[in-house]
Amino acid sequence: MLRSLAKQIHLSVLGVILPVVTVTSYITPISDRLSARAQPARSPRIDRQVECDILVAGGGLAGSATAYEALLAGRTVCLTELTDWVGGQISSQGTSALDERATQRQLLFYDRGYKELRERIEQRYGALNPGGCWVSVACFMPKDGHEILTAMLQEAARKGNGKLEWFPNTVIKDLEISGSQITGAIAISHQPAAGAPPLNTLPLSQTIIDSYTYDNSKLFTKTITKFVAKRSPDKQASAPNWYVVDATETGELVGLADVPYRLGIDPLSYLEPSSSSPKPDPYCTQGFTYTFTMEATAEPQKHEVPDFYTRYAPYYSYELKNLASFPFVFTYRRIFTPQPDKFKDIDIGFYKKDEAVLVGDISMQNWTWGNDYRPGTNKDNLIYSRDQLKENGQLQPGGWLGGLRAETLNQGELLAKGYFYWLTTGTTDSQLGEGFKKPYPNHRYLSGLDSPMGTVHGLSKHPYMREGRRIIGRPNRIYPDGFTISEIDISRRDYNDEYYRTTLAPEVYRRLKAAIAGLEGYSVLLNPNAADKVKRRSRSTIYPDSVGIGHYAIDFHPCMTQTPVETPGNTERAGERRGGGQAYPFQIPLRAMIPQKLDNMLVVGKSIATSHIAAAAYRVHSFEWSSGVAAGTVADFALTNGIAPYQLVDDLPRSEPQLEQLRKRLERDGNPTAFPDTSIFNNTWDTWK
Repeated sequence: MLRSLAKQIHLSVLGVILPVVTVTSYITPISDRLSARAQPARSPRIDRQVECDILVAGGGLAGSATAYEALLAGRTVCLTELTDWVGGQISSQGTSALDERATQRQLLFYDRGYKELRERIEQRYGALNPGGCWVSVACFMPKDGHEILTAMLQEAARKGNGKLEWFPNTVIKDLEISGSQITGAIAISHQPAAGAPPLNTLPLSQTIIDSYTYDNSKLFTKTITKFVAKRSPDKQASAPNWYVVDATETGELVGLADVPYRLGIDPLSYLEPSSSSPKPDPYCTQGFTYTFTMEATAEPQKHEVPDFYTRYAPYYSYELKNLASFPFVFTYRRIFTPQPDKFKDIDIGFYKKDEAVLVGDISMQNWTWGNDYRPGTNKDNLIYSRDQLKENGQLQPGGWLGGLRAETLNQGELLAKGYFYWLTTGTTDSQLGEGFKKPYPNHRYLSGLDSPMGTVHGLSKHPYMREGRRIIGRPNRIYPDGFTISEIDISRRDYNDEYYRTTLAPEVYRRLKAAIAGLEGYSVLLNPNAADKVKRRSRSTIYPDSVGIGHYAIDFHPCMTQTPVETPGNTERAGERRGGGQAYPFQIPLRAMIPQKLDNMLVVGKSIATSHIAAAAYRVHSFEWSSGVAAGTVADFALTNGIAPYQLVDDLPRSEPQLEQLRKRLERDGNPTAFPDTSIFNNTWDTWK
């Protein structure tokens, strides 16, 4: 039950006084939300029924790309999103700085829609990097990311004669499953109740449970929608007549449908030789981040210490001595500057100087020892494990509440707000000690519905997620435990390192060397003495069912050892960064997108079948888009040809003629499935930077 906290809430963020917002009796105390459990199952009222060819849950980059390609193919797409913005990373999560690798960017070797996105960013600003940031060649305003993508989807619908049914502020509450198919999905959309504050007034932790509850509340008026398959002449009785795509940031439908998946750390093995644990650990996932924006001002601002600051102060740090520079951190993800031409072709060292920051500059903050919140135990993990979901009733019919711990979201929100105060006022660095941090008071925190994040509280609408539930693909002869992309499939690591020789059991080490030896692998299995003589392959694994591409480093933001995260002296989980490092350009196999049990469900984005270590590379902007391209194209191809996606790959490694037709179509559409000049017969993959 909602209980009154106060007659009024005076929204003061870190000493920046905002207008008083009357929200009488609207906020559910954190203690109440922690005890929220599934209610007894009941049949919800259905306010409307909507037919789709493809239902896409999640409007991030992967979901948007799914919709984009399906609309170009003339399909009716229903797109749901928890927030009111499409774009995920580049909008509602605030990480509007494209993570790209140099060679792929130089060649512009991307999907057609991703290239269009980059072109539209440049057209809007007259420059691809209007912020003059140094982390990327493209840093821009999150709200513009939403507007650009919205226009792209609308144009794709017109061009392809498709139909987009857009459902913002909407979550999937339940799935109707018959046999191996999803036959219906029940969704809840919310709008402000009469007299309630506008959407995006309160942070996500304060509203998430309400969003997944059928009943109207003091905050929200709810509309219940049932999504079903669209009746169309090209549907065939023997094949699925619609597709449901999980494009959510945490693998919500994966958890809700209870298909096999992994969460957190995978155990040490020859496939995951850099794992930090000998056994699975579902509670240690990569950290999440509430981003925010701040503006450089001519005069010092008054920054009053937040009442929660002393709790989080022991966490904040520049991390490394060579990073200990406020201008360096500020310009890292600067998304606006009044003089973008000033920051063309300058040395990276310039960004450490005070003159690198201009009055009017706006920076988006996303820093590991700043606003990254990195829980790692069963007491504070954000994404509930299957056992936890079962225990708190979320796997019961009608019991789904989003699968996230609201209290941990709240802690991440407070940490982010405290980080702004530390940046402007703090003088002590938790990792470097005294003498490295000095105040920079000439900055203000940006908030309000017209701010870059589009929220009254100033934080991103949704935290930036680096890892979610990861499906386990279907078993076959080569992958008896289920298909998964592993560390050794993409990593450039030198496994001749003494660590692997001494840590792995001899048989495990030999299997590792055989697996990465390429064409010489069989000889290693036959002759134990050959393990140290073969040269490892200089490429990633090549998949016959590749339907997309990606390239990024294996980049870790590890969980912390103790709970809570901000415990003084807390450390990152030992060994978690060991798997980090450079990766070869990699592919997206269709098998990684097909879950077990369900024939008309596809999974995209961070929830495809990867290991914990591989997922650290399979999470950036262009990859998400490419996985969505694959899903939209595969769904249309399957509907047109009257087959299920698993039938395209169930005979591998034998020839799959229809799979080849699909891959040719992707390439013909301008959506590559392999990087140029990369095959098992060349050794030039090291040139990809």
